[in-house]
Amino acid sequence: MKKSIIKKLFIKLSKVLGYEIIDQSDFSSPTLEKQLNEDLSIINERSIILPLGEVKITKKVNSVLIIFRTNTDVEIWDQNKRRLFEQPKIEYSLKALNSLIRSVNFSKKKYPNIKFKTIIVDDKSKEENLNKLKKLIDRSSLDISINSLNHDKYRDTIKQQKNDQTFSNLASLLQSFELGKEYGEDLVFFVEDDYLHFEPMMEEMIASYERIASQVNKGIFMCPADYPYLYMNNEKTNILIGNKRHWRTINQTLCTFLTTKSLLDKYWDNFYNTCLDRNDPFEKHLNKIYTKEFCISPIKSLSLHLTNVNSSYGLSPFIDYKKLWEEN
Repeated sequence: MKKSIIKKLFIKLSKVLGYEIIDQSDFSSPTLEKQLNEDLSIINERSIILPLGEVKITKKVNSVLIIFRTNTDVEIWDQNKRRLFEQPKIEYSLKALNSLIRSVNFSKKKYPNIKFKTIIVDDKSKEENLNKLKKLIDRSSLDISINSLNHDKYRDTIKQQKNDQTFSNLASLLQSFELGKEYGEDLVFFVEDDYLHFEPMMEEMIASYERIASQVNKGIFMCPADYPYLYMNNEKTNILIGNKRHWRTINQTLCTFLTTKSLLDKYWDNFYNTCLDRNDPFEKHLNKIYTKEFCISPIKSLSLHLTNVNSSYGLSPFIDYKKLWEEN
């Protein structure tokens, strides 16, 4: 009886002082009133990873703006190849959007106070394809709108290209960056329509952003895909602990990544210059940012870039590609 009273008082005192207690005899936390195999972290407050302890969250996320770029006709931009599964491009766009919707809904259940807004930048989709996208949006009950790409707006800005596909890709990217700059608040996620996302993708990105950005005390860049080409060179990397998986530092991305509105403003010239001409590599100006700022990608992947099966820029390792495709 005496031990029980002392234990209760100790638990109350620990709560008041802001400490958490682990009772390894029954694998629980009396202060959190949870089993240790449950999610111990609290979004916007603390990130708790056993046995690494607690990180106080100073970089809080209250809103996420998603800019989703679609071209439902071009099979693979600037390449005469077919994608994995060899389906019409609209099938990839629909599955990509569906997987994104599923991931946002999964995250909203965990983090109901975070505001999500999605803007689709569509590049000349046929009415038939647009109707398919709209039907998917209407079923979702999420805040999703479609903006048609304004080609004429960028005729005098973007240098003349060898073909319309390249110009459209640059214009679509520039319009996406401008929308992020105009409407973004906390996090801005630029994502293309040939990525399939695992359901926990958005939850892991947000919670890992809060934890890691709070540890380094600055905004960061995050890529949801574990690209195979980043393993081709003998480059050093740092391994970090995220919410429910490991992350690694990287110095290159493609054009699907998440960052903060403040970093978008800070490096606007890099974002803008990426879109003025086709660079070699295409993301040259973006990659320059990563020499100054943290950029990380997950191990293993949260998203799958559905390119040709032989592309080093595409299929992440150790993923059941067919299962993810069929789920969406």
